[in-house]
Amino acid sequence: MFLSENIRKYREKAGISQTQLAKVVGVDQSAICKMEKGLFIPTVVLVDEIAHTLNVTIDELMHGEST
Repeated sequence: MFLSENIRKYREKAGISQTQLAKVVGVDQSAICKMEKGLFIPTVVLVDEIAHTLNVTIDELMHGEST
């Protein structure tokens, strides 16, 4: 899976809206939307903040669930 798909998947699994995630990590809701569409690649710092907020590891967010 791609980072964009994983952001959406784990956000939905956590029951968090794009707006809520954006507010917690300090970006605009449109940035989350663009990330989930693969139109915007977040910085490493932002990936870390998103992973922490969604209670997953950076590896899970980048590559999906480990097998």
